[in-house]
Amino acid sequence: MKSVITGVAGFIGSHLAEKLLGLGHEVVGVDKFLDNYAREFKDSNLSQFAKHPSFKFINDDLVNIELHQLLNQTDYIFHLAAQPGVRSSWGEEFSHYSHNNILATQLLLEACKQVKVRKFVYASSSSVYGDTDDLPMRESGGTRPVSPYGVSKLAAEHLCYLYWKAFGIPTVSLRFFTVYGPRQRPDMFFHILMRRLLVDEEIPLYDDGKQSRDFTYCADIVDGLTAAAFYPGSGDVFNLGGGGEITLLNAIKLVEKVSGRKAKLKRFDRQRGDVRRTRASLGQAKKKLGYKPLVSLDEGLARQWEWISAMGK
Repeated sequence: MKSVITGVAGFIGSHLAEKLLGLGHEVVGVDKFLDNYAREFKDSNLSQFAKHPSFKFINDDLVNIELHQLLNQTDYIFHLAAQPGVRSSWGEEFSHYSHNNILATQLLLEACKQVKVRKFVYASSSSVYGDTDDLPMRESGGTRPVSPYGVSKLAAEHLCYLYWKAFGIPTVSLRFFTVYGPRQRPDMFFHILMRRLLVDEEIPLYDDGKQSRDFTYCADIVDGLTAAAFYPGSGDVFNLGGGGEITLLNAIKLVEKVSGRKAKLKRFDRQRGDVRRTRASLGQAKKKLGYKPLVSLDEGLARQWEWISAMGK
């Protein structure tokens, strides 16, 4: 089996690569090394499997690659590459989101018209739902993003559906709900919280802390990705969540418990694009993919704290 992973040097992409290599897949990973956070983190992610005999790495922009050649004899495509970040997606920065999230996806799908793949799995986001009180968020519910980032992810979802409907490309889109765990990006909340706890620095808290999230451990997300690839259907959208909802203040208390340290919070106003609550309806993913989150938030945070602590100050 040959799998292509875009965004392979990232948080989730690197975990997925390790799992697929463990399953005996030949893995081709693509990454352009966006400058959204320090290259050293991405290099560290890649180092976990870079020398594996069944792994090949391509450092390039998807928009510039000869995609027909890349996808030749590929069984599964896992399209995780994206420009991340809700708060940074406004203004002139949106050109990066349209390039990396929309154009790159369209070009990949277009290339799939010339090859025969078993599944094109697209990594979407809970941001497509926007700031809604219609909870839990259902795949059949409304989508009204409140950030340009969310708009770009939803646009790519629509492209996946269009190419399935028009050309029969077997796409599945997965809406991730706030992923955490070892290798989490340094701009994400738990990484910031833990790093600053480690060095006894103030921790930024936007809004009042009573906003809530459905946090999902990285290994559960990877299980959902592979389940979607091996699922016989296509043209579908599924939520991948952690199976619960917790306020940020309560999540901070859990991190304080696993770290044995007290957080020094510095309050800031709510940011544009932030949503008040997220909670995933997992009924469809459980029914059709057999998806079931296995790692509790307590356990997952303990694993992430161990990873952060091992990196040192």
